[in-house]
Amino acid sequence: MQDAEHERLEEIIDKYEGKEGFLIQLLLDLQEEFKWISRDALKIISERLKIPRSRIYRIASFYEAISLKPIGKHKISVCMGTACQVRGSQKILERTEFKLNIKQGETTPDMKFTLKRVNCLGCCAIGPVMVVDDDYHGRVTSDRVEIILKEYDHVSG
Repeated sequence: MQDAEHERLEEIIDKYEGKEGFLIQLLLDLQEEFKWISRDALKIISERLKIPRSRIYRIASFYEAISLKPIGKHKISVCMGTACQVRGSQKILERTEFKLNIKQGETTPDMKFTLKRVNCLGCCAIGPVMVVDDDYHGRVTSDRVEIILKEYDHVSG
C-alpha cells in the first residue's frame, strides 16, 4: 500500500473510531475511495478497530457492492434473471466475455473493465439488461455489445 493510500485509509478509519455499528459503512466508504479493499486494508482496519479480521472479511465478502479484488475503471453487470435469460442474456454475457477477452468475475489486464453476472437488476421489462457503471442499457442484443463497450472505451476487434 502506497503512503498516500495508507494515509487516506487512516483518515477514513478515523471517521468511525469509537462509534458503533459502522463496519459496513466504513467498508462501503473504502470501496468508494479505492474501488476495492485490499488484504493490507483489512489488516489495518482489524488492528486499528480491534475487530477480528475474519469478521471483517465475512462482511466484506457477503456484500456485492464490496470487492476484495481490484476492479476495472468500468464495472459491467449483465443481468441473468429469468426475464433477461429468456430474452438472450446468456448470449450478451458470452459476447461481452469474447469482446473483452475475460470471463465473468474477471477484470481486463489493463484494468479498464470488470465483468460480472448478476441475478436480477429489477428492470425486467427492458431485458436483457447490461449496466456499465451506473448506465442501464436495455433490450441489448449481441450486436449492440461492442457499440456499448466503445461508449466507455475503445475496444478492438
